[in-house]
Amino acid sequence: MKMLFVLAALAFGAASAQADPVINDPKAAKQLLGKHALTLQWIGTGGLKDAGRAEVKQENGEWRLTGRNDAKEGFVSLDGVVTKIDQTTFTFKGKIVTKVYHIFEGKECTREGEVTFERKGARKYWRMYPVENPCDAVADYIDIFLR
Repeated sequence: MKMLFVLAALAFGAASAQADPVINDPKAAKQLLGKHALTLQWIGTGGLKDAGRAEVKQENGEWRLTGRNDAKEGFVSLDGVVTKIDQTTFTFKGKIVTKVYHIFEGKECTREGEVTFERKGARKYWRMYPVENPCDAVADYIDIFLR
């Protein structure tokens, strides 16, 4: 019985630990590592002029993605891990917080879980999907730009 408990505990620990992402495209993975511009269309001009910063770095066996963009209208922040990388998409699991003065009565809106960032066509950025804000009837365009 004791051995069964130890094996169950080991299996649970292994399943709950984060690991490097599944990399289906090494070129895309190389492109994702490093510092990038981060925007949310509601704050600043929504363009690179007022962009914040996001960074993907390898840390303790994970690919950590953190970022923040602050402006007088509000902010967006990201904190989590990249779990999968494909040619035009990557999967992020973590916490995303937005706050915009005219959305959700100016309160913070928190998303937790898994989302996909995707590059479509000739775009020079990955856009977060789904775009629907879970706290108000608007679409948030959270974009991470290629270096």
